[in-house]
Amino acid sequence: MRPARLVTALAIALLAACSGEKALVLPDDPVGRAATCAVVAAAEARVAVKDINDPLPVEAQGRVVHYALLAASADGAFDAPTANAVNKRVSELKDKLTSGRWQTLIQPCRAAFPVAANDSPELPKNALDAELACEQLAEFLANALDAQGRYRQEVADYRRLRGRLNDRLAAALKARVGGSLAAQQEAGRKALARAASLGSPVAVIRLCTARFG
Repeated sequence: MRPARLVTALAIALLAACSGEKALVLPDDPVGRAATCAVVAAAEARVAVKDINDPLPVEAQGRVVHYALLAASADGAFDAPTANAVNKRVSELKDKLTSGRWQTLIQPCRAAFPVAANDSPELPKNALDAELACEQLAEFLANALDAQGRYRQEVADYRRLRGRLNDRLAAALKARVGGSLAAQQEAGRKALARAASLGSPVAVIRLCTARFG
């Protein structure tokens, strides 16, 4: 280790020892890691809101729910039980993390989930791939925001976009995967996982609205 890095590492260790607080680290398990970073993202966004009673900006709330989406999409197809597990863990971790030095996890979260910081996404080039990704993401975001009870206009806009795209892509999706409902649902889960990998969800939806809205 270089001398400068050694000095920095020793200084951090001494500060941690003096504070009496145990340094926070990201969990190894995917659900815990995603939940931790969702709490950190919410805490970071909350600091920037002047009135504690105001909702987070929709962009910030989108970044928070993105972590559950990413964890649930790790295998290439969205898995709802995994997303639910992340949301449950968020509730369990929130008070504990925000009462500690959660700021020290900002950079580790960015390193663990680099796509979460991508506010300049691009839609898939293939028209059906883009439509499917947008349709599935619009439904996911509408449901996630609706659960917060504070984003009525965005929920309505996303559901309108989802309905428009669902009608538009039906024939092309049937031509690609057939008429089986199970096959179409699997295509939807894969499309949502791909949407998760594009970048911050609200930024992606803005592209969807500009292209298909």
